Amino acid sequence: MAADGSNPGTAQFPVRVTRSARRRRTVSARFDAGTLVVSIPAGFTPAQEREWVEKMRGRMLRRGSGTRASDATLARRAAELSRDYLGGRAVPVSVRWVDNQASRWGSATPAHGTIRISRAVAAMPAYVRDYVLLHELAHLIEPGHTPRFWGLLGRYERLERARGYLAGYAAARGLPDAGDDADDSGEDAGDDADV
Repeated sequence: MAADGSNPGTAQFPVRVTRSARRRRTVSARFDAGTLVVSIPAGFTPAQEREWVEKMRGRMLRRGSGTRASDATLARRAAELSRDYLGGRAVPVSVRWVDNQASRWGSATPAHGTIRISRAVAAMPAYVRDYVLLHELAHLIEPGHTPRFWGLLGRYERLERARGYLAGYAAARGLPDAGDDADDSGEDAGDDADV
């Protein structure tokens, strides 16, 4: 423990505590723009609040949901993947982790050059994270899931393995299929493209 009572091993991201009069016993945590938001009952004492913040911080770190992988790190990796697999043609304006994508691994808005990757992907193997990021980078060049799009991804040596991992992960958790095989013409470059 540090002098301030915090555990330096888990003090890797900011925390915001919200209290709710409706909550009686339950505590929950989620990430919002890189901040851990811990929701507790309004009646908790300061000691209970500290205890639960540390518990939830530890749980989120074990789940791989922390900010270990920052937006800046993600953007650097996107630049590397674009250079290595797409000849540097995909140049996003922004690349960031998001906590609000329950049914997608990632999404891109080609018209704005933005890429969002679900924080759930942060805990997956590196080759899967790379595939999801590369998939969204390819959408900046080809918005739809066309043969040209899949051709852009053809050089990624772990393409099928990563897709299989995501399909198995989704099936094991009862999540909907991301449907990245859909024939998507991408006629409107302003629409989101996603995996």
